[in-house]
Amino acid sequence: MTIGAVVIGMMITSCRSHYVMSGIERNRILVDQRYDALSDGQAEALMTPYKHAVDSMMSPVVGEVARYMAAHRPESELSNLLADILVWAGKSYNEQPVFGVYNMGGIRAGLAKGKVTYGDVLDVAPFENKIAFLTLSGEKVLELFRQMAMTGGEAVSHGVKLVFTKDRQLKSAKLNGEDIDPSASYRIASIDYLIQGNDKMEAFKGKTDVNSPQEEKNNLRYIIMDYFREQMQQGKVVDREIEGRIVVE
Repeated sequence: MTIGAVVIGMMITSCRSHYVMSGIERNRILVDQRYDALSDGQAEALMTPYKHAVDSMMSPVVGEVARYMAAHRPESELSNLLADILVWAGKSYNEQPVFGVYNMGGIRAGLAKGKVTYGDVLDVAPFENKIAFLTLSGEKVLELFRQMAMTGGEAVSHGVKLVFTKDRQLKSAKLNGEDIDPSASYRIASIDYLIQGNDKMEAFKGKTDVNSPQEEKNNLRYIIMDYFREQMQQGKVVDREIEGRIVVE
């Protein structure tokens, strides 16, 4: 036997695992107020200067909501609000979108009733998504709504009325009380992530006339805060209801 053969034999032997998986177990560890009693002085001392800096950034109040808002399919108070904010923001970009689309998967927290802080908005919209405007043909809009039916529902703005079947097919689609015209063009407000066809909304790949500013100020979290601040300046408490924008029959 040559030296090379011996070396190769040793390598093969060394690569063999001596362990065999016999099973998998998992446990859920509940982290709650019980852990508050277990203080760690050194850890607290280490975190104190950072906590002050973070609190000073996250605690400013930007507005107020009238009720607890969360995101869930097919329609929810929070998803309705965020889709409406996209349409509202159009005025700052010389745009007049006829409806807005926000993805349920991008809504990462709810809003508790009462004051809304910078940190609350950051929890809801933690990603670097920017606002975007585009045009779709009516045919592509119907394709988009069919894709929403397959996901069980996404956030759509006021004026959109969609009916899905229980087997996730699009039964009907209306905008401001009128059927979608396949040959017409529709200006839409959304986010740059979605208009690339992500989150199974591939109809957006048929977009034209895109306005997608990429400066940081166009991040959705800042636009959401601007909306809340405007409402607060007007003395308004933000509210939304489930109004039948998406119905499953």
